[in-house]
Amino acid sequence: MVTCFPMMNSLAAGLRPLIQALDALHIPYVVGGSLASSIRGIVRATVDIDLVVQISLTDCARLAQELGADWYADVPMMTEAIRMGRSFNLVWIPGGLKADIFPAINDFHTLQLRRGTLSDMPSGAPESVTCRVATAEDILLAKLRWYRDGGEVSDRQWSDITGILEVNSSLDDNYLEHWAARLGVSDLLARARGE
Repeated sequence: MVTCFPMMNSLAAGLRPLIQALDALHIPYVVGGSLASSIRGIVRATVDIDLVVQISLTDCARLAQELGADWYADVPMMTEAIRMGRSFNLVWIPGGLKADIFPAINDFHTLQLRRGTLSDMPSGAPESVTCRVATAEDILLAKLRWYRDGGEVSDRQWSDITGILEVNSSLDDNYLEHWAARLGVSDLLARARGE
């Protein structure tokens, strides 16, 4: 369990209704990005939420309705993003919190959804938020891919990567090596391990 920091209160306040809406509609999701690496690695401030979601075109209007007036959820933009295999944003208006939704479009996304585990996100609030979070291996692999796609210049991404390795001493090495090769990041994994 990670220790909480002030930004977690805002994240938890926005994450809670989003997770409740996804659960109510039986839409599979997993929390990823910097929030997941903070839960699975070393805590750092983040201002948004990333989720991989198994969402269909017909789910968009239902999700927007379930979220209600506190959320900006542009259904035509959501459906177009899904058609194009791209991410889209939902915005929790009261807190100005952005959620980046990555539709599950490949084998690795599907695997993240299947392997995610329920975890508590500490918030400092009376109740933590229990949600499905990508495993340490999967968020490490995703971060390595994002680092590569971003030109290998983000110190924050690299710090997240090394933080996950530092905190998790019993990662599944066979799984990591297999998927690092499939994702084209074997060299980055070796470099991160070396540090």
